[in-house]
Amino acid sequence: MGVAAGPIRVVVAKPGLDGRDRGAEVIALALRDAGMEVIYTGLHQTPEQIVATAIQEDADAIGLSVPSDAPDTLLAAVIDLLRERDAADITVFGGGSIPEADIAVLKEKGVAEIFSPGATTASVVEWVRVAVRG
Repeated sequence: MGVAAGPIRVVVAKPGLDGRDRGAEVIALALRDAGMEVIYTGLHQTPEQIVATAIQEDADAIGLSVPSDAPDTLLAAVIDLLRERDAADITVFGGGSIPEADIAVLKEKGVAEIFSPGATTASVVEWVRVAVRG
């Protein structure tokens, strides 16, 4: 986690086939309103598309709206692709209805944080600031 120059840049994406993106939109707006540059990729993004966008946009972080159908597979794929492309310094976080046992596994794989549905936008914004800027 290096010190970034300028505004924090965050790619917000919704991987997988789940068509609900309200959570991702709310977080994208909250981060933008807090002065961050947000690149919102929209629905149905593959891990490859998300990582390519993050690298191209020189992102500091990737925020994923975690689909209920395959959270571990998609998040792990993003982490693995970042490592393969020498971009493991990009902080990855997610949010969604994830069982507690799965959260522990995701964190072991390298996901920095998972926010449950009750998390406030203010807590996510503050966490991103601290995680990226230290």
